[in-house]
Order: sequence, then C-alpha cells, then structure tokens
Amino acid sequence: MKKNTFIVSCQALEEEPLHSSYIMGKMALAVIEGGAEGIRANSGADIEEIKKYTDVPIIGIVKRVYDDSDVFITATSTEVDELLKAGCTIIALDATFRKRPAETLDEIVTYVRTKYPGVELMADISTVDEALYAESIGFDYIGTTLHGYTEYTSDKKLFHNDFQFLKDINQKINTPVIAEGNIQTPEMLKRVSEIGCHAYVVGSAITRPQLITRSFSDVLK
Repeated sequence: MKKNTFIVSCQALEEEPLHSSYIMGKMALAVIEGGAEGIRANSGADIEEIKKYTDVPIIGIVKRVYDDSDVFITATSTEVDELLKAGCTIIALDATFRKRPAETLDEIVTYVRTKYPGVELMADISTVDEALYAESIGFDYIGTTLHGYTEYTSDKKLFHNDFQFLKDINQKINTPVIAEGNIQTPEMLKRVSEIGCHAYVVGSAITRPQLITRSFSDVLK
C-alpha cells in the first residue's frame, strides 16, 4: 500500500439497515468516486462483491463474536482462510493483549507467513505496548483502530489531546502506521495528515448514514 493512502471503511453489520454485500459493493464504488484509494471491508462475501467494482487495495476483516473472548476482529485462522479465499491481500486482525478464542497472535502470524507468504498483515492495536509487540512479531502495518475500544482504553479516544496517542505511536515504532478510529470530520483528517502516517482510515463518518443522521437530529433535541 502506497504512502498517504486514503482508505474508507465500508461495513454494515447484520443488525444495520445497509447490511448487504451488494450495497457494500456500491458503497465502495461511491467512496472511490469521491477520492478513496483503498477500502476496509468486513467478510469474504463483501470483499468478493467490492472486487467486482474496483482493484484498489482492500484491508479485509471478519467480525465474529466468540463467547469466551472479547477479540472479534479476525480472531482465528478460520477467519484468515475466509479472507484469503475471497482474494484479500491485506488482512487486519485484533492485536490487543486480550484473551483470544483460539490461537495466540504469534501463532496466527506464523500461520499466515507460512501458508500465505504474499499476504500483508495489519495489527489493530489499542496501546503503545501492543504496537511495539505487533512490530516485534512482524506485522506490516500498525493501526490505531482499537484505541478507546478495549476495556483498558475505554476512557480514551484517538483525537484526545491533539492526537497524542498517534504521536506516541509514530515516535516509538518504525512499522508504517495507519491512523484509524473516530476521525469524524475533514478537519480532523487534515490534522492527522499533518502529524503524519502511512495511511488514513475513515469509516462511520462517511458510510453509516444512521449515525451521520443522528449527529444532525441530536442538534435539534
């Protein structure tokens, strides 16, 4: 993935109104027309549909809930296999220190490097220590995706204190950083780009109309 790539996350979970691979394919086409240079997508089915409309880089994930673990973003090698079957060449997975449902993070990285040596891996982390560990076991990209979404970072958000967390990550690791998480406005994205990263992901602020609408309707309440 080239430097300064602008990525849009096109996802809709089963309980959301736009849940449909067909709709996500059209959503991907729309954001590419608007200037997106990459897509982050959930599930092999969505990725296969999106690939009908574009050949931009796709960061693939599978969100699946496991009873004994809070890890749900590409949690096991089963999800990795699903993404590779769909033709995904970049895979993101939860790289936090939380208990995993099956293999350890190291085991999944080894599995990918052995079975799919041409695939790139993105670590979705929530702390600097997680980023350092992900770098040490060979991830290709470090994403700030889960900062503010783990129980031990739930009081934090990526944009707090002028994106200090992003600055800390940039200072302490050499692996390319992908900024993701609560980038809600063009002005915020501009500030993130000034701080500097390898790539940038915006999701709900563009592709979840129910949340976008609520930000307007709440003003009237």
